[in-house]
Amino acid sequence: MEPARQYNVREAKTHFSRLLQQVETGEEVVISRAGKPVAKVVPLHPKVNRTDYGALRGQIYIAEDFDELPDDIADAFGMHG
Repeated sequence: MEPARQYNVREAKTHFSRLLQQVETGEEVVISRAGKPVAKVVPLHPKVNRTDYGALRGQIYIAEDFDELPDDIADAFGMHG
């Protein structure tokens, strides 16, 4: 990944719309004051809301013995009586 582009405050103010377009395409932009970085503008990743059941059907496999613990691990958790 290449380093973030850096702009001083004046450039950022003048070209704000262009900077946002760069961020929307996945780039990161650093804003600096007197040559020192003070802020980073990064793309937001939208939250994924899964509302439909079965969206991952066929992509996930749960073994039949999933709930069975080996004796040594069960003992470590005090699960054998």
